[in-house]
Amino acid sequence: MEFSNLFEDISSVVEETDGGFGHVCRNRNQNYEDEGDNDNDHDGKFKSKNLKAERKRREKLKSRMLELRSAVPKITNMNKETIITDAIDYIKELRVSVTNLSNELLEMEAQMAKEEPSFNIIPIHPAENMKRWGIESEVMVARINENKLWMKIVFEKKIGGFTKLIEAMSSLGIELIDTNVITTKGAVLVTSCIEGSHGRMLVAEQVQEVLVDVIKLI
Repeated sequence: MEFSNLFEDISSVVEETDGGFGHVCRNRNQNYEDEGDNDNDHDGKFKSKNLKAERKRREKLKSRMLELRSAVPKITNMNKETIITDAIDYIKELRVSVTNLSNELLEMEAQMAKEEPSFNIIPIHPAENMKRWGIESEVMVARINENKLWMKIVFEKKIGGFTKLIEAMSSLGIELIDTNVITTKGAVLVTSCIEGSHGRMLVAEQVQEVLVDVIKLI
């Protein structure tokens, strides 16, 4: 009785083990098949991507060849090799034309330099030029409204003179608005609206006296 029960137990274990082993094998085979399918899908996507990139590259190359063809006036044939060869020849011709034109311009400039008369230009001092034309240094300041003044300054033209004037006025707290500068006959004419920085009130007579001293130092 005990042996028969033991045999039945062993038989049931073997059946369960065989069934489990078969199930495991089927699952593994299915996994392998699924992985194989994934590899095929991956290869297909990779090939499709490569084909799209290659098609795009060819279309771009074709477009560039058409542009090159339109830029070169002499194309003897429509194949790629001929288009490139004709383009190279055309570029060489352009280089020769540029060289010839440059040489012609140099010869023309040299000829013109021989034919132009030479003049000895005598520089005139700005102060003498102003005196010759009857121009004198001048400062005028008038009130426009409560916060704004108008000024007119004439002084001798010197290197850096206008910059010195602006720096001096800035240090005095005077701001320039809508400024016009004209240089003529050795003189500099400056007209501008001015107002005090940070809302400070300016007195026209005082500003005029200060600017007279400033232009003397320029």
